[in-house]
This record gives sequence, structure tokens and C-alpha cells, in this order.
Amino acid sequence: MASLATTDVCDANEALLESGDLRILPPIFQMYGKRRAFSGPITTLKVFEDNVLVREFLEGKGNGRVLVVDGGGSTKCALLGGNLGQFAQDNGWSGIVVNGCIRDVDEINCCDIGVRALATHPKKSKKRGLGERHIPIQIAGEEIHDGEWLYADGDGVIISKIELSV
Repeated sequence: MASLATTDVCDANEALLESGDLRILPPIFQMYGKRRAFSGPITTLKVFEDNVLVREFLEGKGNGRVLVVDGGGSTKCALLGGNLGQFAQDNGWSGIVVNGCIRDVDEINCCDIGVRALATHPKKSKKRGLGERHIPIQIAGEEIHDGEWLYADGDGVIISKIELSV
């Protein structure tokens, strides 16, 4: 799936921006992974300092989707590491956005996926299996729904209620 330039998407869809059907996430994310640009339908997950469900999703078929993880913005541990980055690549995920931290950055940067995260942290997460799947989540004041579309590149991350073209 070819990714669209976020600047072109914004320029071509001003009415959607004004209506709120196209939203721009604040520039809080760092870029990781080989794919500097990626897009796809969103799968949402809400966890806190526990990455068991992240692993479960990434071990399954991605089919070009983007996993958006609301980790509560925690900077106390990592929710994604090199092994999970490899699962994401091998299982056809387009990208991962983590409202939290990642680790094993050198390994993730070798994976053919796009990753956005707040920061890095060397500590692994807890393994309790707690969290919620396929629910509306809040990241940086923006509500994100399962099934919406995410477009990410060097200029930013945008969320659309529908698949877009320019």
C-alpha cells in the first residue's frame, strides 16, 4: 500500500480538517523503523506498562494495518522491542504508533515497518495481559477509533475517518 504525503493530504482535504473528520496529531512522536512513511487502517489498543496484548496483536496478521497503542504516555518502561518489531514486519503490519516508549531501537530500525513512539526506555514492561482492544482511545487530546485511517511521514501523523487519496 503506497503512503500519501501528509502535506498533500492536508492541502487536498481542507474541508475534512475543518469538520474534524481529518485530524493532525501533535508533533510528539519520534520516528523509528525503516519505513519513514506508512499508512493503513487503524487497530486500537489501550494498555498501561504491560505489552502482552501488543505482542498478541503483532503475532497475528497485520494485512497492512497500523496498530495504535495508547500506553497512557508512560515513560517508565517500553511497550515495544526488537522481537515485536520483527513480528510486525513478518506479519504484514504497516506501522505502529505508541503513546509510550519503545526499546531495542537498533533492531527496530532494521525492520521494514514504520514506528512512532514518544521516546525510548531500556526497561521491559510488565506481563499481566491487561488492556482493552478495539476501543476509542485518546492520544494527545485526539480521539482515535478502530477502523479509521492513519497516514504518517516525516511531516507528521494524521488520522482520517475514511481512506483518502489526493
